[in-house]
Parts: sequence; C-alpha cells; structure tokens
Amino acid sequence: MYEVKVKSSFSAAHNLRDYHGKCENVHGHNWIVEAAAASSKLNKQGMVIDFTILKKALKDVLTELDHSDLNEHSYFKKVNPSSENIAKFIYDRLKVSSVKCQVSSVTVWETDASCAEYRGD
Repeated sequence: MYEVKVKSSFSAAHNLRDYHGKCENVHGHNWIVEAAAASSKLNKQGMVIDFTILKKALKDVLTELDHSDLNEHSYFKKVNPSSENIAKFIYDRLKVSSVKCQVSSVTVWETDASCAEYRGD
C-alpha cells in the first residue's frame, strides 16, 4: 500500500460544550491538518496522487473553517468541535471532493504536542 500526505493549516475559535474545564471557554488554535491518501497501485505517472491536487482539495475544505468560530458552523452546531470531530468533518469533506483517490486519514493537530486522527469506517 502506498500513502502520501500533505499538511495545511487554519485558525479558528471554538469551545467545547459539556466540558468541565478551561476549554469550555471560547479560545482559539492555529490548527495543523495532515491529510493522507492511499492506493495499492500507482497511476501512470508513478504517483498515488499529485501532491498539488491533494493539497488544493485540503485547502478548499479548510477555507470553510478558517478564521471562524467553529461552534457557529452548521455542522458543529450539532457536533461538539473537538479535534476528533474536526478530523472527521475534514475527512468526510475530502471523501466527496474532486480528489480521485482514497483518502485514508486526516490528522488534526491542536497544539504541537496534541492531535487526533480519523481513519474512516
């Protein structure tokens, strides 16, 4: 199995509902997002996918979240905007994007020492 990864970032505020601690207050992060795509075969250029295509697809999804209050986003009004749920949101958006390969995982770094990853079902 081959796997390629790209990274991008976005800045946003959020607060965790039903959390008893300081993260229940509105605060922000400079999120780092890593998206991976996998395939058992390479295309005729010898690639899983062109990095430029995967990076653009990721950036398109992150533009929707950048410089926003995630709690105000329609998806996160129903789903707590934890790193885990943000990773799933991005993964799901990439799965329906124009990327012509299998998105295998999305990792969301809330800080340089804390991340959550979603790999799909």
